Amino acid sequence: MVVWLLLVPAGVLLAVVDVASRRLPDVLTLGLAAGVLALLGVAVLLPGAGGSWTSALLGSLIVGACSFAVFFVSRGLGFGDVKLALLLGAVLGWYGWPVVVVGMFAGYLFGALYGLALVFAGRAGRKARIAFGPFLLAGAFVGVLLGSYAR
Repeated sequence: MVVWLLLVPAGVLLAVVDVASRRLPDVLTLGLAAGVLALLGVAVLLPGAGGSWTSALLGSLIVGACSFAVFFVSRGLGFGDVKLALLLGAVLGWYGWPVVVVGMFAGYLFGALYGLALVFAGRAGRKARIAFGPFLLAGAFVGVLLGSYAR
């Protein structure tokens, strides 16, 4: 519970900063990723832990690596989004792989739908850049809420 209480205001702050400046500060993204992994490492030692620290670590690494590949190949993501993916991979990975898939898919879907809406409304071109962090955060939220049904 402590981990989620720390993440919610930080997630809101990250979304607001990304929308306002199209930047995700390293201090927040990398600091939160390390902090979340450390706190989840402590949480797994407590009785009644509902997740796996190993899958949180692997989720962080795999989601981060896949996001880096998208950044490197297509430049569709900013590097702040890649660092945010490390954090979200850990959060989603705590609950298992179905939650990781649902959460990341939802984030990309939300971003794609928003981008398409902008293009169809004539407010942006096909190559326009949007703040993608809020969509990744919203997808992670949906993944945690709905991911348990994917098990």
